[in-house]
Amino acid sequence: MEIILKQDVANLGFKDDVVNVKPGYGRNFLIPQGMAVFATASAKKVLAENLKQRAFKEQKIVDDAKKVAEALKGLEIKITAKAGGEKLFGSVTNIDLAEALEKAGHSIDRKFITSGTVKRTGKYTANVRLHRDVIVELPYEIVAEQ
Repeated sequence: MEIILKQDVANLGFKDDVVNVKPGYGRNFLIPQGMAVFATASAKKVLAENLKQRAFKEQKIVDDAKKVAEALKGLEIKITAKAGGEKLFGSVTNIDLAEALEKAGHSIDRKFITSGTVKRTGKYTANVRLHRDVIVELPYEIVAEQ
């Protein structure tokens, strides 16, 4: 079953992608939740026209995302956490990274940061998705609180 996504769906696709899914998943979940519509011939024509009109705006958004990516590459992020030796009391997640980026002056939503759960001090990297075409590897360090 072919559908057109109306918003980003994890592990499936991005907004305005035409994807094939199993009929039950599309008919029982994606369409009733408002995440997708049936990919009829007329819907595909409307989508093509909208994408053509949006191409110029999209290029400006990609350029802005690349500027933010260059700024993020120059950042050195250190997160302090309570630790006993090398092991942390608790963990550091993408929420903590989002807060650290907010303090550095970059407002990035935590759902666009992929770092995993870190439970030890040291140097790590996280992936930050600024746009579907712009993904940045962000190095950060976790240090023990003195």
